[in-house]
Amino acid sequence: MTAETILEDSTPSRAQLDRLARDGEPVIIKGCTLDGADLSDFDLTDWRFERCALVGARFTGARLDGVALVGCRGATASFAGAILTDCRVEGGDFGNASFAAATLSSVAFRGCKLTGADFTGARTLDVRFEEAILTLALMPNFSFRKAQLQGVTFAEADLRGCDFRDAVFSGASLRDAHIADCRFEGADLRGADLGGIRLTDASRFKGAVISKAQAGDLLGQLGLKVR
Repeated sequence: MTAETILEDSTPSRAQLDRLARDGEPVIIKGCTLDGADLSDFDLTDWRFERCALVGARFTGARLDGVALVGCRGATASFAGAILTDCRVEGGDFGNASFAAATLSSVAFRGCKLTGADFTGARTLDVRFEEAILTLALMPNFSFRKAQLQGVTFAEADLRGCDFRDAVFSGASLRDAHIADCRFEGADLRGADLGGIRLTDASRFKGAVISKAQAGDLLGQLGLKVR
């Protein structure tokens, strides 16, 4: 057994993956097909998945410290109850994946699709999103405090009770998002698309900074013009 095992362009069995997980050494998996694979409760510390098919794969309760998921297709995959620490998810599609009740600490999501992903009940610390699509995602009570939200799309997402205090939006979207009970004190919303936000919802942005154009759009609902 070398210090680093590489599997390429194959369909490894659960037994094979279980043996590798028990060995406790880093594993690199490239271009492998793991659709529907059951990796529940595995310790995959420092594993790296590149361009893998993970559709419907189950990582339920797995330990994923230091894991990298790069360019993978993981629609409907389940990370429910998993522990993800110092992880990164770059590129790829994790539409309708579940991170429900997962522990997410120092996790970075960059350039990936998370349409409809479920983060309900996730325990989070220092979770970063950049150029990520979170349309229709379920993220109630998620903390984005002091986050730099560059190119993040929250269109129609369930953001009820989220903490956006001191967050900065740049090229981001809150269009038609559900923002009941959110906190925006100190947030910079000038780089956010607020389309679909009604004037009756504007009070939720108390303490936030918006642009004159955004203010004009809101006041336009009353037939007023900002010059």
